[in-house]
Amino acid sequence: MSTILITGATSGLGRYVAFELVRSGHVVLAHGRDRRRTERLVAELRTEGEAEGFVADLARLAEVRELGARVAGTHPGLDVLINNAGVGAGTPGSGRELSADGHELRLAVNYLAPVVLTRSLLPVLRANPPARIVNVGSAGQEPLDFGDPELTRGYGGVSAYCRSKFALAAHTFTLAAELADTGVSVNVLHPATYMDTAMVREGGIAPWNSVADGAPGVLALATQERGNGGYFDGTRPARAHEEAYDPEVRGRLTAVTEQLLAM
Repeated sequence: MSTILITGATSGLGRYVAFELVRSGHVVLAHGRDRRRTERLVAELRTEGEAEGFVADLARLAEVRELGARVAGTHPGLDVLINNAGVGAGTPGSGRELSADGHELRLAVNYLAPVVLTRSLLPVLRANPPARIVNVGSAGQEPLDFGDPELTRGYGGVSAYCRSKFALAAHTFTLAAELADTGVSVNVLHPATYMDTAMVREGGIAPWNSVADGAPGVLALATQERGNGGYFDGTRPARAHEEAYDPEVRGRLTAVTEQLLAM
């Protein structure tokens, strides 16, 4: 059985996956932003198996780093990381929002936070092969404008969301190449389209699928050998946006990411 950290576990897909994992006998480390909701979730999970809660605001990169340090320090046997937490496109017509660090909010939570958390946990994951990283992405992907990566011009919530998920996919492929032959694999997936979540409802969209429809792909990547550097649509191998595979694009993304994280 694995020790699995899942971010954004207090609602939606993350909550469903957390219960499926703990019922299967895995140790679930459930992350949430709100302390009370996280404590309630952990109390429920413990009626099914072993679980522990961790609280952090992923819009604050210092808290993301602290989260990684706490998990690494208390659970040196961690062997699965599921980067599930995310921010949707927002309510229709809503304006550009910033994280606590001054980054465009969707890029910060959906992309920069997973990058920082993954980096902080890589030493532990490398020590527990075979280890797995699962990045919950989206079929909605739009290449970044490297001249304006934080979308300060012509902002739209849907575009900001799709750019953050493009970045996550492209980063996954770069990281997979770095981790080749280390015993750590990383994959990214689109779990299901317009699941019945607060994120989707906030966007004014009638859900097409339940969170139960999105869970099998996440569970498969977290608990089964599915290769390294893949993109999945649910449980099926698929293709991300073609530019996410472009070495030049990925190199520019890495450079921009380092600049943003140094700010």
